[in-house]
Amino acid sequence: MKIDLNADLGEGSASDQELLTLVSSANIACGFHAGDAQTMLQSVRWAKASGVAIGAHPSFPDRENFGRTAMQLPPETVYAQMIYQIGALKSIAESEGERLVHVKPHGMLYNQAAADATLADAIARAVKAVDPALILVGLAGSASIKAAAHHGLRTREEVFADRGYLATGALVPRSQPGAMIDEADQALAQTLTMVQQRQVQSISGEWVPVNAETVCLHGDGVHALQFARTLRAAFATQHITVTSA
Repeated sequence: MKIDLNADLGEGSASDQELLTLVSSANIACGFHAGDAQTMLQSVRWAKASGVAIGAHPSFPDRENFGRTAMQLPPETVYAQMIYQIGALKSIAESEGERLVHVKPHGMLYNQAAADATLADAIARAVKAVDPALILVGLAGSASIKAAAHHGLRTREEVFADRGYLATGALVPRSQPGAMIDEADQALAQTLTMVQQRQVQSISGEWVPVNAETVCLHGDGVHALQFARTLRAAFATQHITVTSA
């Protein structure tokens, strides 16, 4: 059994370099919610040094609220913004002799696209326009995955170690109770269940099927690095290989 572990980079966390030793894929902020040209270049160099797959982490234009503001933008506006952000990181990666492997939308853009087929389509079209070989990462079972498949893109279905789930398979909104899992043992148990049994228990008790192909590790929490180490150790014990391939 194998699984990809991904983490976000270039968002101001002091643990970026160390986290890169524990994951197989990195999602690099492209300037709209965090980061800039310098952080993008540094993140690419760090990912290259660690042998980690490089991905773009585009967002709604919302630096003020870290990309977590709900927006209703015209599809063609989103399409252009995605090409702009993905293209910038792709150029930086290639200037360092690396290639862009995947795209994972950030924050509210990710969450809205998981349920909004029109938004998901705009994102998938933009990814394909930049490079049809790119992998689109999206919430397992979501509209994002369906749109990417419709446009002939490869996909990677994502699950979250430290987020609560609704019975629909959607993530519990951050504004609601149960959105975040703070207990490391609970997060570890949930992750292993999703990876090994392909299901997750919602906050209302129902078991929801999930196709876990990549696990998101949030690197900005107080105990993020320790949890990442614990998760890697658990995967090793369970003979689960961590790889982006």
